[in-house]
Amino acid sequence: MWDCIWLTPENALVLSVDEKTQIQALDRSQPELPLRHGNPKRLTATYKRHGTVSLIAALSVHDGEITANTIEKNNSENFLKFLKKIYRKYPKKHLHVIADNLNVHKHKDVMEWIESKQRRQSTLHQPTHHG
Repeated sequence: MWDCIWLTPENALVLSVDEKTQIQALDRSQPELPLRHGNPKRLTATYKRHGTVSLIAALSVHDGEITANTIEKNNSENFLKFLKKIYRKYPKKHLHVIADNLNVHKHKDVMEWIESKQRRQSTLHQPTHHG
């Protein structure tokens, strides 16, 4: 089943899409410590918290290019907006999108849009593992 990833047509692009939620947005409380001869760059261990941020990204598995957006909320509306963004970004490519089985990836509106774009985009949801 996974052989299809490596046997894609020349005008195709394989994208692995996923979200990372609640990433801590941190900033060092002080600038780098002064350099000393023979010692590497040093940073303080203290930092300021700036809340959290969520990220959605698509990795092009053949060339390593990443397309990413920060999102306020991980929901089907933001997932669909991101799918549309990558669809527009690669107008001359047939997209093979790989996503996990998160419920926002299989929402009715998302699935209807994917179905409407089937001539130029196919989506593979990774199998659910039980055990």
